[in-house]
Amino acid sequence: MVQITPQEAAAYLARWGQVNRYEIGELRRTPIEQKFQQLCALSAARQAFGIDPDRNRLAAEVAARWQRIRAWYGE
Repeated sequence: MVQITPQEAAAYLARWGQVNRYEIGELRRTPIEQKFQQLCALSAARQAFGIDPDRNRLAAEVAARWQRIRAWYGE
């Protein structure tokens, strides 16, 4: 792995901060009608895919992982 200087790391984070601020601005300027259309398109696209037969098994695996993480941190 290439080592970077603290100045390079700060510059990298600053650039991503700019990207984040720009994206937030774009989202704020998006009309509510367009956001609703996007939501409807996502909802309609979901029906284009069949039910995943492994979904319940995978969800149980994820739940078990979270239980182990919580146990590790004493929650």
